[in-house]
Amino acid sequence: MTGSVFSALSIAGSDPSGGAGIQVDLKTFARTGVWGMAVITALTAQNVSRVSGSWPVDPGIVREQIETLLEEMTPQAIKTGMLANREIIRVVALMLPEKVPLVIDPVMVSTSGYRLLDESAIEMLCSELIPHAALVTPNIPEAMILSGCTEIADEEQMADAGYRILDMGAKQVVVKGGHGTGADASDILVTKQGVTRFSSSRILYEVHGSGCSYSAAITGWLARGYTVHKSCECAKELVNQGIQNAIAGRSGRRMINP
Repeated sequence: MTGSVFSALSIAGSDPSGGAGIQVDLKTFARTGVWGMAVITALTAQNVSRVSGSWPVDPGIVREQIETLLEEMTPQAIKTGMLANREIIRVVALMLPEKVPLVIDPVMVSTSGYRLLDESAIEMLCSELIPHAALVTPNIPEAMILSGCTEIADEEQMADAGYRILDMGAKQVVVKGGHGTGADASDILVTKQGVTRFSSSRILYEVHGSGCSYSAAITGWLARGYTVHKSCECAKELVNQGIQNAIAGRSGRRMINP
């Protein structure tokens, strides 16, 4: 982009509720002060409580969206969310511009339990996309799937899972602690230099879209030139505020408000 505008791109699925996916990514990008762009990988029927259906976009359409976008604009950072299937993962891996930081939010299962990525697609994610990542941002269940760990019950095990994902080729990994227990919700940033802990008081209710918003916030600040460490620190604060100001649906379940 011309001038002094920072930009970030989200490659992910659509959430009609606005609480997760592309919709919350764009809201979060705006909150970090960057121009948000989006490539849609899947349509879903969902609300704050559940996902009732999911329909992947044709991989050729995903390719054309990325190709056409990059003719005019190169984002300063990119994040991926829901990628739907192995064919879309392959397209994204092939189309990524060089030297642009990539944040992978490895969306596999919705909070309500709806499966969003099958086993073959997870294998493709690990072999084709994670090696390109500046940062991977799994929650605890996702970290277990990616790392092969049978249990993640404390911060030491979170760090162990992070190191295993690091061994797949990612430059850095942050394992999110929102699915953990205890008074504090701690995220563990794992790099080749060691481990950093980002902690806040745990809020005792589930919030739809917090993981999407967290990875989007990191991506936004990376686009502005922040380090991964500083981006994670700022994202933690943004998500905490978004959870505290969460919006409730008729069911009483909440979605993040970045």
